[in-house]
Amino acid sequence: MSVKKAVLAAGLGVAVGYIAKQQLDQIQKITPEKALKQAKETFKKQGPISGSWIYMKPQEVEKNGLLYNAYRGGVTRSLDGENKQYEFYVDVETGAVIDSVQTV
Repeated sequence: MSVKKAVLAAGLGVAVGYIAKQQLDQIQKITPEKALKQAKETFKKQGPISGSWIYMKPQEVEKNGLLYNAYRGGVTRSLDGENKQYEFYVDVETGAVIDSVQTV
């Protein structure tokens, strides 16, 4: 009997885990890692990147009167022998860079 219960419990655990992952994927369209990768690809078009970071939790951002749910991140680029830092916001739904600003 205990083997049957163990198999049943394992099967139930797998099913619940699968359903939970499907629900999370629908809520959160783009993962932070994928958002950072897409942002880095965008910045690499204008030169090499020496570092990057991203906050794992999305936040609400207003841009041009519209509210976005976005990840906040940053990249460091070496331009003319000098490191320049940029902060950006990536839309959770589409993965598009909403805004970027050079920081001091």
